[in-house]
Amino acid sequence: MRRSWADAGIIGAYLLFAILLFGGLWADLGQGYLWNSASDQNLWEWFFSVTARSVVHLENPLSSGLQNYPLGVNMMANTAMLGVSVPLTPLTLVFGPTLTWAIALTGSLAGTAAAWYWVFSRHLVAHRWAAAVGGAFAGFAPPMVSHANAHPNFVAWFVLPFLALKVIHLAKGRRPVRNGIWLGVLSAYQIFLGEEPLLIFALGFVIFATAYCLSRPREVGAMVRPLALGGGIAVVLALVLVAFPLWWQFFGPQSYTGLEHGKVGNDTAAFTRFATQSVAGQPEAAAAVSMNRTEENAFFGWPLIVLMVVVTIWLWREVVARSLAITMLLMAWLSLGSDLTVLGEDSGVPGPWRLLANLPLFESLLESRLAMACVPAVGALLAIATDRVFAAAGPLPGEKRLPVRLIWLGAVAAVLMPIAPTQLVVHDRPATPAFFADGTWRGYVAPGGTVVPVPLPSSGESEPLHWQVDAGLEYPMPEGYFVGPSGPDDKRGRYGSYQRPTSVLFDRVRDSGEAQGVSEADRDQAIADLRYWHASVLVLTPRDGADAYRATVDLLLRKPGRYVDGVWVWDVRPITEPR
Repeated sequence: MRRSWADAGIIGAYLLFAILLFGGLWADLGQGYLWNSASDQNLWEWFFSVTARSVVHLENPLSSGLQNYPLGVNMMANTAMLGVSVPLTPLTLVFGPTLTWAIALTGSLAGTAAAWYWVFSRHLVAHRWAAAVGGAFAGFAPPMVSHANAHPNFVAWFVLPFLALKVIHLAKGRRPVRNGIWLGVLSAYQIFLGEEPLLIFALGFVIFATAYCLSRPREVGAMVRPLALGGGIAVVLALVLVAFPLWWQFFGPQSYTGLEHGKVGNDTAAFTRFATQSVAGQPEAAAAVSMNRTEENAFFGWPLIVLMVVVTIWLWREVVARSLAITMLLMAWLSLGSDLTVLGEDSGVPGPWRLLANLPLFESLLESRLAMACVPAVGALLAIATDRVFAAAGPLPGEKRLPVRLIWLGAVAAVLMPIAPTQLVVHDRPATPAFFADGTWRGYVAPGGTVVPVPLPSSGESEPLHWQVDAGLEYPMPEGYFVGPSGPDDKRGRYGSYQRPTSVLFDRVRDSGEAQGVSEADRDQAIADLRYWHASVLVLTPRDGADAYRATVDLLLRKPGRYVDGVWVWDVRPITEPR
């Protein structure tokens, strides 16, 4: 009973801390927007809403025609996170997708910490407080909090500890059939939470297992049969559950073969710096060695790096600790990319990532994210080190035992305090124009027609997704923010749709800030594009450069826009009807 209450208290503390991190969002679920998510909160809320709509209408949740009309979006080939969006459908329908977004982020951070605590406390260390330290780090480490601004799929690691545990149970010969079934079910579910985290974790676990087996070669023979039996069951069961979704992802409509990001390895300096969203955060120093605030994947801070060196040397004789340390080191090294970068300068030294960069699946991976596999390794090492301190102090009287433990816990606190997360920044999002919120758009959209925002939606222009959600997902729109093929005959992945010429013209308005000259050829092309999109109405909201956009559209269509319920509209139904 005491253990149950202690477990509940520790897990409850994780949940409370996660709620406090997202306090600004929870306090304003109507207008709150995670500022550092850029366009991603709009995207994720769209994912959650579209999935809920598919469930209610018994439609295929693996695809949607609401963006990128008429081609649509392959939801399985995007990070739709069906493992969360499907079960939370009732909440999305009743309370809206922002609540689902808040639950997904808060629950994933707290759930990841709780899952690692549970595994550590039952299978790694004897003292629950040692496990609590390791679980807290594994759930709230700087890379996790960085991704918590925008990527719930990258903070939902709560299944991965149990995947590792089931593999270890199989290796020990424990109930290979039962654990094989669990491994298959959990693997299938993780695919619907996030495939990239699964790939990263699997790579790290392979390194850990290899290091362990090399240290204990005599144990390997006994592992083969139960691993083969349980692993075979897991593979077959997982394939039964996910074969069709994976086929749809890789070969279905709007699938793509890979997503190139260029060289995005971690700068070596990133490991010693402090994340933006931490107590000792240094935004300018962090920005100098990271892609953006949602990709601070290696910001562990120099005090923790020093502590990990000390702990590694101290625990090197222990096989599990040594294997964890090797995993931590090699995954950090791999995350540096194909060419090592030091303080923003290419050193010319090749990195080990070159060996994996062009392999299937790995070619779409952001190599800087490989450092996230260090998070559970560091958490486990902290738990083991704390447990050894507590165990060494065990035989002493209580009054002598406490100072030893307190000194260690104080040292750990001093190391972790600078990287402790601060509350995530939340601002009010722009209000949805009344044209969409009040349903005025219905008077302008013909059956089967689309709304064309000006400029068209994209990775940097995601507000139209929010308007569409607030309008009840009752109209489709062309282009958008998602990942899809680069062209009709080009299966390479890209962010957003390949653009029609009229969309490119609007981009020139954005880049120049000025109205563009329009020729007869441009007008003819615009009519062709509007027909391709099945456009019923073009919509422009008051925004930076609105006058330039409005003048350009007026010239294209040879008629002025009308200001209706907070937006300029151009009714194009007559000119887009087939002739």
